[in-house]
Amino acid sequence: MSTTTTQSSEAKTTTRELALSVQNLTTSFRSDRGLVTAVSNVSFDLFKGEALGLVGESGCGKSVTSKSLMRLLPEHVTRYGSDSKVMLGSDNVMKYSNREMRKIRGNRIAMIFQEPMTALNPVFTIGWQLDEALRHHTKLNRADRRKRVVELLDMVEIPNPDKRYGEYPHQLSGGMRQRVVIAMALACEPEILIADEPTTALDVTIQAQILRLMNDLRERTGTAILLITHDLGVVAQTCDRVVVMYAGQVVEQASVGDLFHNPSHPYTRALLQSIPRSGKKEKGKRLATIDGIVPSLLDMPKACRFAERCDCRQPQCDVEMPELVNFSGDRSVRCHFPVHK
Repeated sequence: MSTTTTQSSEAKTTTRELALSVQNLTTSFRSDRGLVTAVSNVSFDLFKGEALGLVGESGCGKSVTSKSLMRLLPEHVTRYGSDSKVMLGSDNVMKYSNREMRKIRGNRIAMIFQEPMTALNPVFTIGWQLDEALRHHTKLNRADRRKRVVELLDMVEIPNPDKRYGEYPHQLSGGMRQRVVIAMALACEPEILIADEPTTALDVTIQAQILRLMNDLRERTGTAILLITHDLGVVAQTCDRVVVMYAGQVVEQASVGDLFHNPSHPYTRALLQSIPRSGKKEKGKRLATIDGIVPSLLDMPKACRFAERCDCRQPQCDVEMPELVNFSGDRSVRCHFPVHK
């Protein structure tokens, strides 16, 4: 069983057990102009019982990364790197056939999608759709499956679960539909839960409830969570560690505390500065923004991909691609001129 040893802030040695290890993940798509690479050599580890945030603005490769892990991208236009590995225990799921992947999805690794109305089938009841995962992945009989479905609905705090069993998605509120999607993902008690922008379409109150629910379930079941989001506020509330992506690459990895208090990459610093703040001192101040846009996949820079938007740009940044360098424990950064305090 894979483990890794790290040094804590109190200088105590602890051992964490790996749930998932992503190594050199590269995902490209066939187009009229040849292969277009959306995710380039992405590597990170996810440990059991941990919540890991994968953050960055729209177009940075977060969702492509998550769907690559699940092998949900259309195979006729998708190509993965020859050295790409997604290790689930000792198994590289990138080598799995479609049939083998169907046994994994929803069983050992499950996904919460961004919009519950597209994840739920409008013509089938909530109970039928939750029961489907149990039919495929367990040997429970019909009565036991119904009992399990009601337990799952109760677990995600849906009122009157017996009644909701026979209702359709349109009869539920947005927050309740998202709870159903979470219950569906947890039906077979997966080792890993990938949550792709799970609170984007929800109001602030419901968002807080969903995040609390996910944290409670993680503590109760030990499921590892990979949370894909552009919202650093959500990351601060939910995650233990953070992976920051930009233009298809990992540019920084750190614990939540280190990232928020001592960001090393200029892009990470710019993201944190752009978070709206309240208080008298902030009144009337212009909201900080990051000038420019994420480079096009069809015209990706050969050197630093953030250089054109970076306040710390130097001549080296325009001619040489920076490597992702580990400099302290869990901390790594892809920058020629990182800030280390």
